[in-house]
Amino acid sequence: MYSVHSDPNQSDPIDHFDRLPDSLLLLIFNRIGDVKSLGRCCVVSRRFHSLVPQVENVVVRVDCVISDDDCSSSSSSSDKSRALVGPFSNLFRLVFGGIAKPFQALGQFLGPNRSVLSETLDSLSSSPLSIAPSGGGGVDDGEMDQSGVTHHSPTQVLRNFNEIRFLRIELPSGELGIDNGVLLKWRADFGSTLDNCVIIGAASVVNNSNSQLSEFGNDGLCIYNGSNVGEDNGSIPETFYSSGGLKLRVVWTISSLIAASARHYLLQGIIADHKTLDSLVLTDSDGQGVLCMNKDQLEELRVKPLLASSASKRTLVPALNMRLWYATYLELPDGVVLNGATLVAIRPSEQSASKNEVSDSSWLSNAFEEPFGTAAKMLVKRRTYCLEMNSF
Repeated sequence: MYSVHSDPNQSDPIDHFDRLPDSLLLLIFNRIGDVKSLGRCCVVSRRFHSLVPQVENVVVRVDCVISDDDCSSSSSSSDKSRALVGPFSNLFRLVFGGIAKPFQALGQFLGPNRSVLSETLDSLSSSPLSIAPSGGGGVDDGEMDQSGVTHHSPTQVLRNFNEIRFLRIELPSGELGIDNGVLLKWRADFGSTLDNCVIIGAASVVNNSNSQLSEFGNDGLCIYNGSNVGEDNGSIPETFYSSGGLKLRVVWTISSLIAASARHYLLQGIIADHKTLDSLVLTDSDGQGVLCMNKDQLEELRVKPLLASSASKRTLVPALNMRLWYATYLELPDGVVLNGATLVAIRPSEQSASKNEVSDSSWLSNAFEEPFGTAAKMLVKRRTYCLEMNSF
């Protein structure tokens, strides 16, 4: 890293890094972003150690997910395992544990056949997990697991940064277990509570072919690939209700909202500690869910504390108005086909009255990266179905 050479007229070697101004080094560190790499930079020199805490752009990548059983079998037992994983310790358990009550509330609406809900709840509840991010250099008070690896919570990792403006935290995977081939993505914006959420899903995603054969999607709908697709007037077919398609979309919606509200709840300590934040994003490496907070939303949370759900440690989801668009078969310009494509736009009931269709369309079209942004644009042109949901 250092460029050093001897000058015959000087007794000491020249360190060319000393010639670089602090502003240039900070520019380099901000481009690095990754908190572990910045931690390694801290141990290079005293100058680097003094500059790294001034970095404004930081990315924390959570390295590992530790099961509760693994934590409890360590020499420190359960108390130490809870300290081990810091503020993200119960993320998955909270999501899965808190999901039962909303499903029970929807039981009468969904009817007596609850096999879809039961199977989903069983799969979500089977693997309670805890998260232990690995920190970089400069943090030495993490807890050590049986393999001798030291783990740090995001709060521990970030506490030595004084001027963070842009923070991105990336989980190793999405919280929601879904079948192979199923598409499920969500994006949520929060202040002190949910501002909006948009969800896109599909029973299956396939590359288009000229085949005329039909197949059954994961929601039981008969899908026709190729050009031999029956007329589509934008309405939801009756089979969508009878074959479990609606139940599956309800599962997707509530699961995504609970995942988002659990993430939001666990960020309040970081937000309180870093008052210079302008933007905070909590995502996952699968790209399943993205929680976003801008400067105004962050300040709102500091001024107006969040309301926690009585059922679990997550932010209370307010009463909601939802709009749903559905297409049995949606072919995108790049040839990708979404079978049972669904888009759900969600806003608190109090906000919905002041929002117009134009702003909604603009927001939805920018919610996802391609090709799913294009899918959202295509879906909002179809017939709209309105739903309501009570606070939970």
